[in-house]
Amino acid sequence: MVRSVNAGDRAIDYLRDITNPQMTFNEKVDFESWKEQIKSKFLELTGYNLIKENACPLNIKIEEEVECDGYKRIRFIFNSENGVTVPAYLLIPNTGKKKYPVAITLQGHSTGFHNSVGIAKFEQDKAYIEDRGDFAVQAVKQGYVALAIEQRGMGEVKPDGNGYRNGQMCLYSAEIMFMLGRTLVASRCWDVSRAIDCLSNFEMCDLDRILITGNSGGGTASYYAACLDDRIKLSVPSCAVSTYKKSILNQFHCACNFIPNGYRYFEMADISCMLAPRQLMIVTGSVDSIFPIQSTYDAFDTIKKIYKKAGKAENCKLIVTPKGHWWCKDIIWSEIKKKTTEMGWWK
Repeated sequence: MVRSVNAGDRAIDYLRDITNPQMTFNEKVDFESWKEQIKSKFLELTGYNLIKENACPLNIKIEEEVECDGYKRIRFIFNSENGVTVPAYLLIPNTGKKKYPVAITLQGHSTGFHNSVGIAKFEQDKAYIEDRGDFAVQAVKQGYVALAIEQRGMGEVKPDGNGYRNGQMCLYSAEIMFMLGRTLVASRCWDVSRAIDCLSNFEMCDLDRILITGNSGGGTASYYAACLDDRIKLSVPSCAVSTYKKSILNQFHCACNFIPNGYRYFEMADISCMLAPRQLMIVTGSVDSIFPIQSTYDAFDTIKKIYKKAGKAENCKLIVTPKGHWWCKDIIWSEIKKKTTEMGWWK
């Protein structure tokens, strides 16, 4: 018998192409009812409600305070749910103000969140930090209290032993969570919300002025976390938002991007209904090879329609950089400054 070449791949392509998400945006349906349906299905499929059931007291513990150049760096830990301790850094400007807006900065796939605060633990960190990766330091220099947390499956909270083989990073954690009815993306969003809960213990944090940003995997979490927590007033995901069909379902991605059964019900753009009408600025690279520019254009077309339905079409924006899958810090912080100034954050 002669076997077909890549028959399985063609089957995957066929199934992806004939699948039409059942609950995707339709301008003719009642917006508020549809929004509740999307939220309910998203919480169900990501296992967010199961995570919430496992909640526990924060038990915040400050581990160190270090004076740096122009800011103080506080390292603390907290419990986000039973069995999970999350390490975090808070960077506070030393300009003497009583209150500062908060920038939550999430690193993508890297050796860990120490990069976000400019600490090079490993040789490869030096180039990463210099080129783009000290997100929290960038934020504090912009005048924010910067919050960085370790994302599940990475750095200090990656699995031990057999759970972290061959540099596959999030794969083990994601697969186990799938079997338990949970997802890594929901766990990361939950940790962000619990980290925001911690900020009430730091009086210099203005909880009415919170933004979240990050690149790649950090951008993905920035988008979903803002959809789930309305205390976040501005979300700026970089190199992360596209259509599932043309990116996540069309090439290799880390397992932390996947939501079991998700594409049967919604596209990535549909989730923005939970964020609208709060502010959303999507950053994408014009030559990003894993989140192709056209897939982001397609997603943003739907997002614009959703925001129009929410009554605030002007509250979403697409920013295209000349780079690929890259954090363009000068462009991003300039756009954030323009937007937060419009929002009255710098009176």
